[in-house]
Amino acid sequence: MKQTSSSLKTAANAQFAASDYTSALSTYDRAVAALPSYLDYELAVLQSNIAACHIRMGQWKEAVESCERALEGLERELPMPNKVKSTARSEDEPAAPKEDAKEDEVVELQDDEDEVAALQKLNISDSRKADVQRIRTKTLLRRARAKSSIEPVTWSNLSGALEDYTLLSTPEYFSKLPPSDQKTVRVGMATLPAKVSEAKEKEVGEMMGKLKELGNGILKPFGLSTDMFKMVQDPKTGGYSMSFGQGEKK
Repeated sequence: MKQTSSSLKTAANAQFAASDYTSALSTYDRAVAALPSYLDYELAVLQSNIAACHIRMGQWKEAVESCERALEGLERELPMPNKVKSTARSEDEPAAPKEDAKEDEVVELQDDEDEVAALQKLNISDSRKADVQRIRTKTLLRRARAKSSIEPVTWSNLSGALEDYTLLSTPEYFSKLPPSDQKTVRVGMATLPAKVSEAKEKEVGEMMGKLKELGNGILKPFGLSTDMFKMVQDPKTGGYSMSFGQGEKK
């Protein structure tokens, strides 16, 4: 089963290199189906490659889903340590970076000479740890790119992309990135916070508008309206308190 999957992966890599992403995607799917479900690392590599295909085809939502599956498999293979705050600097860039083909390069699926050793996750080798970290880094980059590209833009997706870039900006990841990917992370760290805030304000505004419309429908039979209530935000906590003024009845 593993040999069959590896052969399919090789064929899919060739299709990807030839820019035949539809065929590559189909072949990668067949490679996934051929692998035993307990081979988390090998499956994660294939799912990351599938995400690369979706990105090349502009299928952002599907790319995120594939990245999620890959990261879940890598987490089972080698759990991530506790996340730390970013210590890497970010740079303001006048424009977004050009598309970097390296980010979407497919990753080779490495065959283990000893399948038993591959299953002994408690004694995972330094080489295996490095492989897991390499695939995890590529997958985080792909997920961040996909989440920040999904339309329509949402607060949740942009926040998720910023979270991935923040993790990638930590020394453990950032120091091992090539310059092109370091630039991508810096640009994401510099541009996404404002976009996240804008998306948040827009969604909160839309939600409050809908709540106001609903509230007016409920209060109208009683001769009341939401205009009679004032919402005051606490600058320290960000929470809101409500006051009622009868004199403002309309």
